[in-house]
Amino acid sequence: MELEKEEALLEAVLFLESSPVDINSLVKITNLSKDVVLKAIENIKEKLENADRGLELSEIGGGFQFVPKIEYWDFLKAKYGKKNENRLSRAAIETLSIIAYSQPITRAEIENIRGVAADGMIRLLLARKLVKEVGKKDIPGKPVTYGTTQDFLTLFKLKSISDLPKLNETDAKRFELNG
Repeated sequence: MELEKEEALLEAVLFLESSPVDINSLVKITNLSKDVVLKAIENIKEKLENADRGLELSEIGGGFQFVPKIEYWDFLKAKYGKKNENRLSRAAIETLSIIAYSQPITRAEIENIRGVAADGMIRLLLARKLVKEVGKKDIPGKPVTYGTTQDFLTLFKLKSISDLPKLNETDAKRFELNG
């Protein structure tokens, strides 16, 4: 099935969107059937993979977005990279990693793993919308539990949390609660 016009329409929509767009939204925006959208997305991905192009169509957090091919990132980040104020400190990355790999997790559990207070890092990650409150643990005091957000998946270009790199045995032990 030739879908050149449909592919062109989807390319235009994805170009204009600043964040990943899920299939259902693409169906609504374009008035195309879900099957046509899925096939057109597949065709676009194939064409970009097989061509000498600077972009690829990436699935991020359940949606699709055009992103630069990885081989061009080093060249592009000097001009278009995030400013230093958007960078996360080592402590923030460590806290975020613990939450990502151990979610849902409480503040006390994070502090147990890190060995230091985590209030400030959790507030920072909440403010950046990389983590969110996902519930309360069924223990005395009913402490809040935290998990990652759609923004986390988008930032790290992950389809889902299951796409996090697998930990080796030594690293996995670091994420276990002490005592």
